[in-house]
Amino acid sequence: MAAKPRQKSDAPDVSDRVIKIREGVSAAIFEHRLLPGTKLGEDEIGEIYGASRTLVRTALQQLAHEGIVNIEKNRGAFVARPTPADAREVFEARRLIEPTIVDHAVDFVSPAWIERLQQHLTQEREAELRGDARASVRLSGEFHRLVAEMSGHSIYLGFLKELIARSSLIILLYRRHDTPACGTEHHAEIVTAIREGDREAARVQMLSHLNEIEAELFLKDPAADELRLADVLGA
Repeated sequence: MAAKPRQKSDAPDVSDRVIKIREGVSAAIFEHRLLPGTKLGEDEIGEIYGASRTLVRTALQQLAHEGIVNIEKNRGAFVARPTPADAREVFEARRLIEPTIVDHAVDFVSPAWIERLQQHLTQEREAELRGDARASVRLSGEFHRLVAEMSGHSIYLGFLKELIARSSLIILLYRRHDTPACGTEHHAEIVTAIREGDREAARVQMLSHLNEIEAELFLKDPAADELRLADVLGA
């Protein structure tokens, strides 16, 4: 007797649901629609995506592994709130790997890649012109990810994705309001160096760019204020 064919389930694949939740939450964080410290209720997220708490919990655990969500015992999940020390470590890590990433990208330069990068620069400029800060932050991070994809180095790409995610939160918390999140002109200079095959210029431009982003952040340690306040009140 022939076995009955298995009926195809209409339910979406479990992994696809987890990816949808993870990408939806991370996009909201990257675009600063979910602020640092925001509680991420499993039930509420489950209702939004039509998913079980188990699937929501899996997605949040993956985001916690990337460093953009904190999961606290008996309290639940929250959008991460990086400290000034965290910010310095993130940019130190980016300075270590991104010059090498752009160096590798020069090896894979092609008309197709340059066109893709130029199209991305156009999107960045358009977002900047219309004053769309959320899109500007998202596109800025995507530029660095694109360069990492171009490099063909999967390990560096994985590291950088996590660092970009953390950087988005850091910029939201500590960026001075009168400065752009990530200069489009710097990105254009990096693309020019890649297109011309100038490794040294590409590395120098990337390093200078990262230094400037960090310099524009107001990385003030709250503990320092507490110490000064104690000194004043105790005088």
